[in-house]
Amino acid sequence: MSYVLVIGAGGQIGTELVLALRKKHGKHQVVAADIKTECPPLLSSGPYVQMDVLNRDAVRNYIIYKEFDEIYLLAALLSATAEKNPDFAWRLNMEGLITILNLAKEGHVKKVFWPSSIAVFGPSTPLDNTPQTTVMEPTTVYGISKLAGERWCEYYHTKFGVDVRSIRYPGLISYKSPPGGGTTDYAVDIFYKAKAGKPFKSFLKEDTMLPMMFMDDAIRATLEIMDAPKKAIRIRSAYNLAGISFTPKQLSEAIQKIIPSFQITYCPDFRQQIADTWPNSIDDSQATHDWNWKHQFDIDAVARIMLKKVNLNNF
Repeated sequence: MSYVLVIGAGGQIGTELVLALRKKHGKHQVVAADIKTECPPLLSSGPYVQMDVLNRDAVRNYIIYKEFDEIYLLAALLSATAEKNPDFAWRLNMEGLITILNLAKEGHVKKVFWPSSIAVFGPSTPLDNTPQTTVMEPTTVYGISKLAGERWCEYYHTKFGVDVRSIRYPGLISYKSPPGGGTTDYAVDIFYKAKAGKPFKSFLKEDTMLPMMFMDDAIRATLEIMDAPKKAIRIRSAYNLAGISFTPKQLSEAIQKIIPSFQITYCPDFRQQIADTWPNSIDDSQATHDWNWKHQFDIDAVARIMLKKVNLNNF
């Protein structure tokens, strides 16, 4: 039976990943860790520990003592938030990763998951059907840190045999936790406004096409890549992962099929410049080939589920 630690468990991905892992392994086998002093209500079904991933000695001592089989390192500052505090974003996004990779190198952890992002791409990257291996010249602190993290993951695997696995997540859409400061978070916020009967002001232009994914698909992909045989994982930097690509206008039209009175306006801000450097669509055929990845949710399904499930008290 696996003993699992999720660091950054209080975030958008972490919350749902902890719940999925507890369903799989048992609620007492999965420890949720986050910087928050008190356990978030959604994570109260199992063990919780307050953890600052930048406190290297405390993190090392805890993990060595507990002897985890798997660690999911999700603690990070996302794209838009990171631009406001680049020095701290670099520290948080890098130092925690190196700490965990060294623990795996020393044999204290059997398997590591660390998420990358489409933010690793940049304005020189092919925008359509972006290939697995391509030019990557990110222009944000978040993207730079994720690209550096990918290189560290591959390095630790090649040099020390660390079993580290990673996915380049697109924008993620979830109803179980509020947005976390990412450029693609408009695609979560919009559903809260629609359900509340309010108009939505988009910080992106109406025709800004971005790769997106429903959270259920993202969590399933995370579990699948971690369950895949070691020999099947041929990419140790990070796999491209695709779901659906759409614009704010297309998403608003999907909502209007359900709520005809919904209105959207467009007022691009600094996040538009970030989005302009990211792909329109992603080629994830390598993930399909290596570990049979395939997304399940299209834009209309996402709209139906989100409008049914979002809880206005969470926002």
